Amino acid sequence: MRTQRSFERITRADLKRLARLAADDREDYFSRHPEFAILYRKRVLCTALGDEAALHYLNGITGLLEFSVWSFYIEHPEAAFPFRRTAVADFGKSKFGRASDAPEGFVGRQVHLHGRSVEVLPSAGPLEALQRYLKAGATRSSRELARKALVLLAPEPFLGVEVWPTLALPPDR
Repeated sequence: MRTQRSFERITRADLKRLARLAADDREDYFSRHPEFAILYRKRVLCTALGDEAALHYLNGITGLLEFSVWSFYIEHPEAAFPFRRTAVADFGKSKFGRASDAPEGFVGRQVHLHGRSVEVLPSAGPLEALQRYLKAGATRSSRELARKALVLLAPEPFLGVEVWPTLALPPDR
């Protein structure tokens, strides 16, 4: 059975909800993996919405099957954040509905949660750091993310800021 896209508009309130889900997931992960908590708990650079959901936020017409949320960390010299680490959360009851292929017990769309560590110049903020990461295309993740879009969720002052593509025009809000 093919999953139906939702074409409902993603609002700033939805972005805040996604940022909270990512923050909760990070704390859960760090509570279970103290070795990475020591290295990365205080090195969160930003959180971003990626892929088709980010495109849908920007253009309002792409639609979405699921949400893809990325937590980016300032790379620690001792170890990279485990790039294979992913988690899935339930967005919960919402206007986006429930995808037909959602895991049993989910009431809303799936939220795929990823983490990556990136090299950051000392003077760079989240926007510049992510644009450098995507432009460099040095990793599979950066190349895949650069094919669609990336919109910041956190820190709060950057909520809704378009990271990539750099020339897309956001819809009126």
